[in-house]
Amino acid sequence: MTLLSAPFVTACRRLARWIERGLACVGLLFLLFHLSLEVLVMTSDSMSPALKGSSFETGDHVLVDKLSRRLRSPQRWEIYSYYNEDSILVAKRIVGLPGERISIRGDSVFVNGSPLERPHRLPPVRYYPYGSLAEGREVKCVAGYFMLGDDSIDSLDSRYSGEVANDRLIGRAFCVLSPASRRGFVR
Repeated sequence: MTLLSAPFVTACRRLARWIERGLACVGLLFLLFHLSLEVLVMTSDSMSPALKGSSFETGDHVLVDKLSRRLRSPQRWEIYSYYNEDSILVAKRIVGLPGERISIRGDSVFVNGSPLERPHRLPPVRYYPYGSLAEGREVKCVAGYFMLGDDSIDSLDSRYSGEVANDRLIGRAFCVLSPASRRGFVR
């Protein structure tokens, strides 16, 4: 007397292999996501109008690309996430690159003494000369990046905490996932 027929056993083995392969694929996708992407929730309006939020529940959920930082240097005007001195994940716009001198006069950013043109694709903002850039002072980026929040009046950025070292950068803000009304690529 046989308990299980041969075709039934073969079908069970085949199903077990498919389940095993499916779980391996899910594990691989999870690993790839963890190594190359991260989700950031904006809990302040310091990057408004590009990224908005006032709390974890209402803030933009932003997909951060961690892979591009390993493949190329961060570019001016890109929004990058990093951990500040209080170990809080924040996002700010790169304005100054390593080796440059930054200042704000009037409402314009100056790099190495020349006014910096903001690309037309970005929403217009006004940067305020507070903190280390108050009264026309100039700051030199030695080996890091000078980061500014788009809502410069309400942003704890490089004017107060200094340049951000390359090894502290997590990744480039890539796209807004939610809320649905703001879904799209980050400018």
